Amino acid sequence: MAQNRRQWLAQSGLALAGLGLSGKQSWAREFDNNHDSTYRLPGNIIKLSSNENPHGPSPKARIAMAEAVTLSNRYPWDTTNALREKIATLNQLKKENVLIGAGSSEILGLVAQLAALEKGNAVAADPTFRIWWTAAERNGLEILKVPLNADKKHDLQAMLSRINKQTRLLYLCNPNNPTGTVVYSNLLKSFIEEVGSKCLVLLDEAYIEYCNEPSLCSLVSSNKKLIVAKTFSKIYGMAGARIGYALAHPELIQQLNKLQPWENAGASAVSLAGAIASLDDNDFLMKSKKLNNEAKKFTVAELSKLELPSIPSHTNFLYFSLKNYNGDYLQRMAANNIIAGRLVESVDQWYRITIGTMEEMKHFISAIQ
Repeated sequence: MAQNRRQWLAQSGLALAGLGLSGKQSWAREFDNNHDSTYRLPGNIIKLSSNENPHGPSPKARIAMAEAVTLSNRYPWDTTNALREKIATLNQLKKENVLIGAGSSEILGLVAQLAALEKGNAVAADPTFRIWWTAAERNGLEILKVPLNADKKHDLQAMLSRINKQTRLLYLCNPNNPTGTVVYSNLLKSFIEEVGSKCLVLLDEAYIEYCNEPSLCSLVSSNKKLIVAKTFSKIYGMAGARIGYALAHPELIQQLNKLQPWENAGASAVSLAGAIASLDDNDFLMKSKKLNNEAKKFTVAELSKLELPSIPSHTNFLYFSLKNYNGDYLQRMAANNIIAGRLVESVDQWYRITIGTMEEMKHFISAIQ
């Protein structure tokens, strides 16, 4: 088992490293809306661990990114401003409401640093996305973890009750990672308003485009305590391009700018060009959502046949339980060249799996049977 695991990890590493070589060969390829844009890793490896969009970037983004390579000897200040303007217009905001980062992970880290300028604590659900926790704790914030309720949803009242005089930040990922559950906008609006009178609110909307709930970014015009983090990594299929952004009141944006080594300069010319083009490719976004829903519906149905319960998901991943499973899940994934998600909760054996293509999910189900 240990030897098989080592062989699988070695094979995975070689395959991922091979992306750099295969990418060079694909720069000159022409893309259009009819092109099969599915990314496949070398070595027949299926990666279902990082909530990536297997169909992206969009054809328009690929063309724009390839063309932007020739301009990469210049600083992309104008392109950065163009993206900020475009994001602002699409969200009925102003450029001053927008901060660009190298993925939304940079945004989350900046907000953690801002909150930690005054020592105290941060309130967050558990489990939830926690990449920012390290930055928060290293800067002096204690993380107050609030368990999800029995339905794996945010317990808003419990989170509210954990806030005290030392609370500097409340983080809420909606839809939540890793559970895929969502807080509906009517409830979330009043919750944010109440929490905003006590501390900063960081609303992570990385997966909002996959669900039918609206973004709450319009609230930042008047709410000086709300920061909405968004990304091109998920439905836009640009995880490797590393570009995301924050939407907040201009006063908050200025405070976050001061924590960046160089304001809005974390994204490359190539990434910026791809992001702008992605925002003009609504057909790709709708196609990605449709294909994701189809593959997710299939996966839920097949897991149900195996008596493996899952949580209704509003995202491109699925949270499911292996409490009724008798096999060695990780060994079967490795044996079938699948890079799968980790164990999240030991009680009832809750795992997260990314929704890949329909072909990939059929392979996943075949492997788990």
